Amino acid sequence: MPTARRTQQERRDQAETALLTAAAELVVEQGVRSLTLARVGERAGYSRGIVTHHFGGKQALVERLARATQTGFVPGLEDVPPGLGRLLRLIEGYLGELGRLGVFNRAFLLLWAEAATQPDLAPIFRERDAAFRADLREDVEAGIADGTVDGSVSPAEVATAVVGQLRGIALQRLLDPASVDTERLRRSVPDQWRRALRPPAESAPRGRASAAGTPATP
Repeated sequence: MPTARRTQQERRDQAETALLTAAAELVVEQGVRSLTLARVGERAGYSRGIVTHHFGGKQALVERLARATQTGFVPGLEDVPPGLGRLLRLIEGYLGELGRLGVFNRAFLLLWAEAATQPDLAPIFRERDAAFRADLREDVEAGIADGTVDGSVSPAEVATAVVGQLRGIALQRLLDPASVDTERLRRSVPDQWRRALRPPAESAPRGRASAAGTPATP
């Protein structure tokens, strides 16, 4: 049987994926300064004109790369309602993914670190971090509303602290993989946040036995 012809959109999607992969590989291998439209096209097997057609310029290419690498970093959260459960699953999933960093995620972290000193990168990564913090704030606010999170905490401060912790661990993992045990962190860090965010013990009924048959924490 003859092979079905690809649609124009399928060809466009394939080209964009190849170009973004090439861009990520160049960033990981040679740094962000190596990223030019011509080199991306050459690595992917396309002309510079095709790269320009897809992205317009380097700034748009980097922005698209940042979005592609961050979106879906932690799979399986799409159908989880906002709240403490989603927050803890995100932290656990993020740390788990650090144990198997691929080229896209390595590129994102390197670009994120470069953004501190590169004025053209800074707006892109400020926007991505702001979106990340907004999602985390939503989870904390939902947890406060349903009583699983201490109402005295600041959702904005918690979001900033979580992003800082996760990004910091990620950079350490990138710099010295052997020193960062992501499996241990995947178990311990969510538990630390669970304990840090839980409502005061005084709000729980005293003397009520837990499901395991032990007295409630005083």
